[in-house]
Amino acid sequence: MKKLAVFAFTISTLYSLAQTNEALQGAWGRTHLENQQTLVFANGYWSFTEFNIENKQFIGTMGGSYSLSAAQFSSVKEYDTFSKADNRINPLAGNVKMEAGELHIGVEKWARIDDGSPGDLHGAWLITGRKRNGEMSTITPGARKTMKILSGTRFQWIAYNSETMQFMGTGGGTYTAQDGQYVENIEFFSRDNSRVGASLSFDYQLIDHAWHHSGKSSKGQPIHEIWSLRK
Repeated sequence: MKKLAVFAFTISTLYSLAQTNEALQGAWGRTHLENQQTLVFANGYWSFTEFNIENKQFIGTMGGSYSLSAAQFSSVKEYDTFSKADNRINPLAGNVKMEAGELHIGVEKWARIDDGSPGDLHGAWLITGRKRNGEMSTITPGARKTMKILSGTRFQWIAYNSETMQFMGTGGGTYTAQDGQYVENIEFFSRDNSRVGASLSFDYQLIDHAWHHSGKSSKGQPIHEIWSLRK
């Protein structure tokens, strides 16, 4: 039996349902107790992360899927590192509206970072292929997932089990994707904070809607991966 945390909140906005969903897309940010908080919406999926760049400290993350129906925004959490720590209230709880270019969720205000543009890699991706010993092997996502969620300028990868909400690790920051070059600038890394501040460059191609990602990992090992958009 799946153990998933479910929550919902009412949309209170002058936008239509479709316009509201479109307006949510991309990345949002705010500062909380000297920490940076980011919130990314990408094609039916979301991720919230809190971290401190100056101290190279990863605070926590949570996220999953969401849907809009009538006047309700509903979400299913697939991972949540905060629940084990302090059971904090979900940051998405509360009435939602867009006002003066800001996203208001309850009493919290979020400033837009980007709207998903330029958009080549905006979305939620699951790893579906990896080259080993010179041969590409297929990975079929199940409960155990490795997801990358990208806005127009921010990226985050998360390894987790969506059925048990077990969390294995995450990392993220800002990125650029231009002329076949994908560059990650790491701002948080749950497993090894010594990697914060590093920039990694990869080759990338979109082939039949799949993201081919090759180069060297943060450990200096050669990688060639295929990522597919979540549906």
